[in-house]
Amino acid sequence: MLAREGALKVLYQIDVKEAYSNIALGEEINNSNYSSLDKGFMTELVYGVLENLLLIDYIIQQFSSVKLKKIQPWTLNILRLGVYQIRFLDKVPPSAAVNESVNLAKKYCNKASGFVNGILRNIIRNQDKIKLPSPEKDLLKYLSVKYSHPQWMVKSFLSFYPASFVEDLLKANNETPQLNFRVNTLKTTVVNCIGLLKEQGYEVVSNPHLEEAITIKGISNLSDLELLKKGLLYIQDFSSMLIAKIVDPRAGEFIIDVCSAPGGKTTHMAQLMENKGIIIARDIYDHKLKLIKKNAERLGIEIIKTEKFDALKEDRELFEKADRVLVDAPCSGLGIIRRKPEIKYRKQPDDIVAITELQLKILKNAARYVKNGGYLIYSTCTIDPRENGGVIEGFLSESSGFQLIDVAKEYNELIPGEHKNKTIQLYPNLHNTDGFFVAKLLKK
Repeated sequence: MLAREGALKVLYQIDVKEAYSNIALGEEINNSNYSSLDKGFMTELVYGVLENLLLIDYIIQQFSSVKLKKIQPWTLNILRLGVYQIRFLDKVPPSAAVNESVNLAKKYCNKASGFVNGILRNIIRNQDKIKLPSPEKDLLKYLSVKYSHPQWMVKSFLSFYPASFVEDLLKANNETPQLNFRVNTLKTTVVNCIGLLKEQGYEVVSNPHLEEAITIKGISNLSDLELLKKGLLYIQDFSSMLIAKIVDPRAGEFIIDVCSAPGGKTTHMAQLMENKGIIIARDIYDHKLKLIKKNAERLGIEIIKTEKFDALKEDRELFEKADRVLVDAPCSGLGIIRRKPEIKYRKQPDDIVAITELQLKILKNAARYVKNGGYLIYSTCTIDPRENGGVIEGFLSESSGFQLIDVAKEYNELIPGEHKNKTIQLYPNLHNTDGFFVAKLLKK
């Protein structure tokens, strides 16, 4: 029951307190004495429920006379855990899923234990009768329910991409992403780091396109990874590492990262600069700036200067001073749903329109800091074209002094394949990475 109870607490925090899944799960794991087995099962339960939430709720509603909105949160999340185990986990006997769910109900919502018991047992008896919406009659609703993405989001994707592509994308969004790391070459070599990991019994897979990128398999608890604590490794997806490579910072240059937290791309740029030069790393939140400082210190980086500054404001003292400026813009996050599945349920259609206005304003401000002959790089972790190519088109229509560099051609050895409009767009279903966009502009 221990792992299930932990998962219930985490789901409650995400559902009611709007906590982020990775943070809530990490806090629960670190604050309690769970075994490695419990930690793994708890993680599987939390992300399994979040990835399939709309489908699970669709099933519950078919067997509940009470509308989901009127079911108390503890009760609803116990039901969700139970349904997930019954429908998705072959290793858990259905009877065990019911019994453990009833035990949780007795502890957290005692009056609802009979309600939980009745619904879950009814679902077990009638699993063959559970039907999804018909894809022929209502493709939108079918995709939304089957892959647990809100209808507005599916509709938006269908407006940009073919239906077969969208279904592959939705499916990929519900898959568990690989755990990727960047080897910190300021402290070690890639060969040496891989050797140390293999000595400790880990399976290591090198990335064929990016030397410092590796995938480590067989990790049950990151706190056991000493090389991470010592700063020889940094957790980072390949797509995120690609950004710093395209920025292409050189030793001794002056770089500005206008939206830098938590510092993955900032520290990677410092690594590529061999810890020589200056990087100004900015954010509007003190706790995020502290995180950048902490990461830089662990990695042995000395050239990053953190500053609290709003990217929506201009800093005239930096006009035309920077060799390169990175705008890793705030975005909808639709490219990292695999890592934070709760994003699917928190975003609204109007959010995209509002955020593109924000992105364009930040990009226009950042452009003022680029010296003649310098570079402006724009990136996001979303797959919505309005936030990506749309923002670049809007910027270029007002900024004749910048020229779009064909990064798709120039960096094809890093990310092979076809890319449109001189930019790079990565997709989970095509590239097995987070969904990322990057464009690079030269100030003429």
